[in-house]
This record gives sequence, structure tokens and C-alpha cells, in this order.
Amino acid sequence: MKTADKARPVSLAWGRRLGAFVYLAPGLTYLIVLLLVPLAMVLSYTVFRRGRFGGVVYEFTLENFTRLMDPIYLDVVLGSIKLATITTVLALLLGYPTAYVIASLPKTWKTIALVAVVMPFWTSFIIRVYAWIVLLSGPGLVNTALGKLGLGPYQLLYNEGAIVTGLLYSYLPLMVLPLYAAIEKLDPQLREASANLGASAFTTFRKVTLPLTLPGVLTGAIFVFVPSFGNFVIPELLGGGKSIMVGNLIRTEFLKARDYPFGSTLALALIAVLVVLLFLQARAARRG
Repeated sequence: MKTADKARPVSLAWGRRLGAFVYLAPGLTYLIVLLLVPLAMVLSYTVFRRGRFGGVVYEFTLENFTRLMDPIYLDVVLGSIKLATITTVLALLLGYPTAYVIASLPKTWKTIALVAVVMPFWTSFIIRVYAWIVLLSGPGLVNTALGKLGLGPYQLLYNEGAIVTGLLYSYLPLMVLPLYAAIEKLDPQLREASANLGASAFTTFRKVTLPLTLPGVLTGAIFVFVPSFGNFVIPELLGGGKSIMVGNLIRTEFLKARDYPFGSTLALALIAVLVVLLFLQARAARRG
């Protein structure tokens, strides 16, 4: 009897493990086959040479990493960081008030506002980008409206301003949603207590609201910065290919130059930036 009693917890533990494995197996298989294996291939290509006519020659070299520091490619990386940073800052300046107002709405209007925020994702990304070409082109709606006011026309397309506009439009919801989630969790009594103690609205925001919503700010910043940094569709269509970003360079190396080793090195640099940002966000959240 005692032996049976001891065996029962062991069998239950193995049953739980088997059940957990059954539930985890599909997701783990998906991640291993479609994420880890391609990622391992990309990482391995970084230390090999490009073939004479493209492809990979399996000869060890570190030339791809030294080539990455070439001023031509370094300017592309720094330019991408600049445009992604501008987009992130603008998204924060526009997204924080939007999320704050949505969080203060009644429940019914709050749902409607959140649906309006995510509604652009219901349409194809390419279609939305082409819509901005129609709006910003020479005879487009924006220049037509400015012309009626005697302020135009201006060159609104095929420049860095158009790229930032497209990135901001595409990824602004990714800033609003984390900020809304952070603001929604705030206890309103904290702000009431701050006001009762004589603090102004700005002081309450600076010392109470902003510090408590900082994790949402950091999450939204990463959600906007990372896809903006690696985007290649918007610089190609709205920038006219004049402002090359890291995403355009990676696509060119893989699909046109067929330089898989250097393209993999650029992709590794992009992943490294993402890992650093996630580490900083996790550290800041832990301190908060």
C-alpha cells in the first residue's frame, strides 16, 4: 500500500510533464523550424565568403565584420538610427496624449477609440503606403489644399520627411496601445492625492504619472523603433530610394547582389540592436 502511495505522485508528475510537452510541442516545433534554424543559418553565413557569382563559399573570414565598419555602410546604419529615433520621439509625443485621453473616456467610447486606433491594421500595409503617395505627390490632395491657401506646392514626396511620415503613420498604434495599457492601470487616487497636496497638473504628471507609466513608454518605444529601423518598403516607396536604410541594404545584398554573408552580417547587426534595446527595457522595468 505504501509503495502504491509513493508511486502515485511520481506517475502524476510524469503525466503533467507529458501533458505539458504535448501542449508545447507544436509551438516549439514552429519556433525551431521557422525561427531558430533560419537564424542559425544567418549567423553561420557571417563568417564565410561570397562566391564569385554570388552565394556562399565556406571559407572562414572576418572580412564581413570589418566591411560593416566601412563609412558607406556605417552612414546607412547611422541614418537609419536617426530616422527611427525621430519617428519614435514623434510617436511618443503624439501617442502619449492620445493614450491618456482614451484611458479617461467612458467605457463605450473607450472601446470605439481603441478600435479606431487599430483600424489601419485591417488594411494591407502596401495599400496604406501607396495611399500616402497619392496624398503627398505633386498634384496630390495635400499640395492641392496648400495651393488653395497660397502656400504651395511643396516637394513632400521622395525625401526623409516623407519616410518619417510613413513610418509614424504605420507604427503609431504600436506606441498608443502599450501607453494606454500602462495609463489604464494607474490608480486615480494617486493623482488626486498629488493635487490635494498642492501639486500642479504638470508636477503631478512629471512626478507621478510619467514615472509609473515608464514601462509602457519603453515598450512602445521599442515597438516603434525596431520595425522603423529595419523597414525597407517605406524608404523605397515614399523615399524614392534616395534615403537607404538598413532594411533596403539587407534586401539588396540578399536579392540583388546575392552577397549572403554580408547580408547576414547586416541582419546580425539589426538583431544586436534589438537585443540591446530589449536588455535596456528589461533593466529599466526591473528598476521601476
